[in-house]
Amino acid sequence: MNIKVDKISVNRSGQQVLNDLSFELKDGLILSVMGRSGCGKTTLLRVIAGLGAPDSGTVGIGGRDVNNMPPQLRGAVYLYQEALLFPHLNVLENLVFGLKIRGEDKKSAEEKAGEMLEQLELTSHARKKTEQLSGGQRQRVAFGRALLVSPAVLLLDEPFSNLDSETRSAMQQLYRKLAKERGTTTIFVTHDLKEAVIMGNRLSYMEDGKLYVYEDLNAFADDPRTGMQREIGFWQSLDKK
Repeated sequence: MNIKVDKISVNRSGQQVLNDLSFELKDGLILSVMGRSGCGKTTLLRVIAGLGAPDSGTVGIGGRDVNNMPPQLRGAVYLYQEALLFPHLNVLENLVFGLKIRGEDKKSAEEKAGEMLEQLELTSHARKKTEQLSGGQRQRVAFGRALLVSPAVLLLDEPFSNLDSETRSAMQQLYRKLAKERGTTTIFVTHDLKEAVIMGNRLSYMEDGKLYVYEDLNAFADDPRTGMQREIGFWQSLDKK
């Protein structure tokens, strides 16, 4: 579903964290959000998810004003670095959990979870406890559980930052594949320039409580704030050595 944020402002302890921030994201797109630490990226995700209230402005999801809706009715799922799986449940049970609390019968829930395990390449780990999995495997399970409930919006707050480079690359490719197949609208927060470009089919940069969304990759690269020109210059300088 599409997301429309209109003139959101958030003030915390006298600091303007979000400042009359507006943007719109069409259904099925992935918006990468970059910005310095403390610029308000996490606050923006929490406001959209309903985990924090704005001082002014509105959040719309799928054409509905969700400002006064509790988080569980917004259709948005918020994930961050820690997988936050249930340690007393095995992998399959973790995947089934979200479907069961939404009223799906056990047989149907397990069939869907089994299909997701195949996509995640974790079928052989179905009966393992989550503590037996690697960090990358736990993160796969967390993504699978989120996607199984078909969220209108997925909000990802630096979800791969704790993973090694090889696992991180595999997770990037996996999520892009699954998001495309399911048409999941996503906001992806990262501090990593390469990851932002890989993950997003829309790119943005947050500064001073505002979000700047670029028309295309060239516009993103041309803005010195994003650091892309410095990155390009670095690799070009290596070629000359």
